[in-house]
Amino acid sequence: MRLSVLDVGSNAVRLVVADARDGVPLPVHTAKWRIRLSQRVEPGGPIPDDAVARLADAVAAAGRTATRWGATAPSAFATAMVRNAPNRVDVLRTVRSRTGVALCTLPGEVEAELTFLGARRWMGWRCGPLALLDIGGGSFEVAFGRGRLPDFVASLPLGAGRLTHEYFPGAEAPAPDRVRELRRKVRHQLRDAAARVRWEGPRTAVATSRTFQQLGRLCGAAPGRQGPFVERTLDRRDLGGAVERLAALPAAERSALPGVSAPRAAQSLAGAVVGHTAMKLIGLKRVTLCPWAIREGIMLRQIEDGPSWWAEVARRAEEDAPPEPVPLLLAAHGR
Repeated sequence: MRLSVLDVGSNAVRLVVADARDGVPLPVHTAKWRIRLSQRVEPGGPIPDDAVARLADAVAAAGRTATRWGATAPSAFATAMVRNAPNRVDVLRTVRSRTGVALCTLPGEVEAELTFLGARRWMGWRCGPLALLDIGGGSFEVAFGRGRLPDFVASLPLGAGRLTHEYFPGAEAPAPDRVRELRRKVRHQLRDAAARVRWEGPRTAVATSRTFQQLGRLCGAAPGRQGPFVERTLDRRDLGGAVERLAALPAAERSALPGVSAPRAAQSLAGAVVGHTAMKLIGLKRVTLCPWAIREGIMLRQIEDGPSWWAEVARRAEEDAPPEPVPLLLAAHGR
């Protein structure tokens, strides 16, 4: 059996096709289509028609690719950029009508749960009580748990793309006071969630997402070409130094630094500020960079709970619900 997951983010559409015959999602093919919604859409703003058309073209290509690789229809989801758009329902319907792929959005709380599951399975039970940090383009998720799914999650409007629009809209190196203002905002928004995780006392902390992976590379972690089984960590002290290095450069020049890609150069500073501030507030000196995240979490839920789980998620996407709000979401699941 082959499964496929399609992830519509703020910068790209990513497809993963995996062999799931033995209960573990082993990738057999990955593909990416750059759509750069973050450059076309203001945070919380509507997605223009031409961007929707470009998104639909990418989703259609991904659906054809999944079929060519012998996979099931993609479990397709869009993250905060689409989730918080006022025309979200129209976007989802348009994509489905043009492509046949049932694209849906997930609440930030559910994204955190699925990412936690992926990280838990990758790290194994030996890691004990686990804390998770995940920086996206539109939101930042924090989770903590002792079991398969988290006991506590928080989803915050602290995505690297969102904060870059708000605090660093120009191409030049930002003024130091703007960096300090951003740090104050992050501290304020994260205070309650960080205090809860710190009180829980995690034995292991992991970070996922492309933002953290690139920051890890900037701080000396092994490059991706060495494979997923090389241990990669990110130290808080090194990340603090990375904030200073990134803040001293115009956005266009940051891509010359190790690990910083050109499409993400502009938002790398905001991501570094969020990551460093979160680690400091929670009391983490080091995090492990985990290659499994939400896409693997979705596959694991389908393997372990059956295809009806995702079918219910897709069904709810058909409902004419209003856009998801973006305040702090806290939940004690008691699982």
